[in-house]
Amino acid sequence: MKFLFDLFPVILFFAVFKLADGNQEAAHAFAVQYMGGLIAGGNVTPAQSPIMLATAVGIVATVLQILYLLARGRKVDGMLWLSLGVITVTGGATIYFHDENFIKWKPTILYWAFALALFVAQVLFRNNLVRKVMEAQIKLPEAVWAKVGYAWMSFFALVGVLNLVMAFIVFKGNTGAWVSFKLFGVTGIFFAFIVIQTLMLSKHIQETEQGDA
Repeated sequence: MKFLFDLFPVILFFAVFKLADGNQEAAHAFAVQYMGGLIAGGNVTPAQSPIMLATAVGIVATVLQILYLLARGRKVDGMLWLSLGVITVTGGATIYFHDENFIKWKPTILYWAFALALFVAQVLFRNNLVRKVMEAQIKLPEAVWAKVGYAWMSFFALVGVLNLVMAFIVFKGNTGAWVSFKLFGVTGIFFAFIVIQTLMLSKHIQETEQGDA
């Protein structure tokens, strides 16, 4: 359930974009009527409307995530606050300047921010954030935890680069394909990384369990 909750804004972003892209005239009329005051010049083209609406929904969905957690008295982790800040800035720029390039930078900025946060915490403050999240589920030797931390840093950094490649080179001029990659491609890459990492760590987990026995 937490996985779906975390993906909530991305799923809504995808759904709204696809719906609006298939009904551009209706999406254009809606965007002009309800978002005209937020857009420089007050108007967008029908082709621009889907990404405008999807971006607005993505921002609102992220706000709703935080409000839901606060209403239930739960802690809002730093990553979610960071996500809200990044999507508000890049999404707001996308809507105001009716330029989709800003929102295409959002995943990269977020992934690079995660990588930087992990690096600063682990290297400068000797605080392995990945270990703090995972050590309740698995036990690993100290040296292995360090490698796991660096692996996640590298992963986030590379996925950030991959997003730029897909957005501005591979799918340049095809926003719909990039939106699909953002949901399905990146999610698949995350799953693959977790599976590969689990397989690589299984040996160390077994050795630790045997040592404890």
